[in-house]
Amino acid sequence: MVQTLTPARPRGLVRRALASDLVDKLTAPHGVDRYLELVDPRWVVRETRAEVTSAVRQTDGTVTLTLRPNDTWAGFRAGQHVVVGVDIDGVVHQRCFSLAGSPHRADGSLELTVKANPDGRVSRHLVGHARAGMVLRLSEAKGDFTLPEPDDRRDHLVFISGGSGITPVLSMLRTLVDEGHAGPVTFVHYGLTEGSVCYLDELRMLTAALPQGRLLLGLTEDDERTDLVGFYGPEHLAAIVDDPADARIFLCGPAPLMASVEAHHADLGLSDRVHLERFGLPPVDPSLDAGDGIVAFERSGTRVAASGTLLETAEAAGLSPAFGCRRGICGTCTTTKTAGVVRNVVTGEASAADAEPIRLCVSVACGEVAVAL
Repeated sequence: MVQTLTPARPRGLVRRALASDLVDKLTAPHGVDRYLELVDPRWVVRETRAEVTSAVRQTDGTVTLTLRPNDTWAGFRAGQHVVVGVDIDGVVHQRCFSLAGSPHRADGSLELTVKANPDGRVSRHLVGHARAGMVLRLSEAKGDFTLPEPDDRRDHLVFISGGSGITPVLSMLRTLVDEGHAGPVTFVHYGLTEGSVCYLDELRMLTAALPQGRLLLGLTEDDERTDLVGFYGPEHLAAIVDDPADARIFLCGPAPLMASVEAHHADLGLSDRVHLERFGLPPVDPSLDAGDGIVAFERSGTRVAASGTLLETAEAAGLSPAFGCRRGICGTCTTTKTAGVVRNVVTGEASAADAEPIRLCVSVACGEVAVAL
């Protein structure tokens, strides 16, 4: 159901009064926001809401949303993401999406581009149903995949993206243009054809607006229009930069593309030059766990054999823990491990055996593990 906003909202002293501890106590246990959102979802004073002001379908299976956040929004840095909450059939579902706009937009609007994932309820809902007037829940901006500060941009800045991974690096490119960056910038995007590339016309304008900007396309199904033939490899890097040691790579895209870029830079001894944002987890390596992991979910009284990550194990056991990104970033699934050792599937690091908070979506059991769930 789409909710239509009314223009008047609490401001100034009224807003501060509604956000006071006294009002919070008077409206316990639900809190004042639960009552305010019945009048207007953007009236909440402790949480962030954003109204969709436009929804544009640039390419098949995608939607670009322009959002107007309420007064609780605290801003973001280019490259960061938000956890978006969407009401679907009366249940709020959450997913992470990168912000695509520049933080310097004069009207303070935000931009997201969402690609429909066949297995993604939120992405499919937004692509199919998002329109002006819809209200979304937003977390604060999160993530350290960010554009360096202006005094730390002396290197050749190279942005490599594929598919919907374009959004965080597009945010960085737009920000560089807004800030008048004069150094060398190369934007590389991989897709199937020109028609599959979101923002293509704008990419051309943005790179042309930079004194040393350049756009390279890797179109795997269009050899006539592509700048880079085939898939990423050493010959592509040679076409992108003269000396890889002088470049800083900002990478976001499908797992095979990211693995190729990471592996090649590792071979060159330049892994520290690659900064990346994953929108999917690497496959769980069977060697990461002991092979006979047992997980005890203490609050539910459930004890099961481990199967994939602890989030997947919990879901397979019929539990419904809170989650957002499913890739270890947003922290929504953080839960206390009360005993046992887990290993992080992204970093490969093993935890201590003591009680500690863990992220279910990136943790696998090593032997027997107990979780407060």
